[in-house]
Amino acid sequence: MQITITARHFELTKAIRDYVEDSCLKLKKYFEQIITIHVTLALENSRNICEISLHAGKFSLQSQAEEMDMYLAIDNALDKMEVQIKKLKDRITDHQKRALKEQFSGFARASDIVVNQTERMRKTIKTKRVMTEPLDISEAIAKMDDIKDDFLIFKNIETDRINVLVKKDRENFKLFEP
Repeated sequence: MQITITARHFELTKAIRDYVEDSCLKLKKYFEQIITIHVTLALENSRNICEISLHAGKFSLQSQAEEMDMYLAIDNALDKMEVQIKKLKDRITDHQKRALKEQFSGFARASDIVVNQTERMRKTIKTKRVMTEPLDISEAIAKMDDIKDDFLIFKNIETDRINVLVKKDRENFKLFEP
């Protein structure tokens, strides 16, 4: 990630430069594909203006803030940029999840397995591919009301592992964690 800083109508101090660079590096935790960030700081009639342009892949984002204090202007512009990045990331991940769900929505198959060779007993195993969603346990319990199955396979946000929630009756559930 390349960060460029431009100062207009005032001398850029090392403290402001370091503050801007440290603050911009925090944006990386929200979105990994950031290529460049251009920050323009201006002083006009005792107003401090901070403009931020961010380029990430095929996306370009802009934010601007105007305050009496330069540090406050930088913080406000970065907060606005943070909101835009979160929206962009949500839109991208939601789109990708939706496409994957549509691709594998009807994926199921049945396999015959010979259990006993002498009596030629066969058992049929039905396999269905399930796309897991990242949920916490309370969200998974709430989602169980919306689905018709007695189980839900999900990725637990807290443990980052696949879990299975089974409905025993209306108020009791069983959680399987590997």
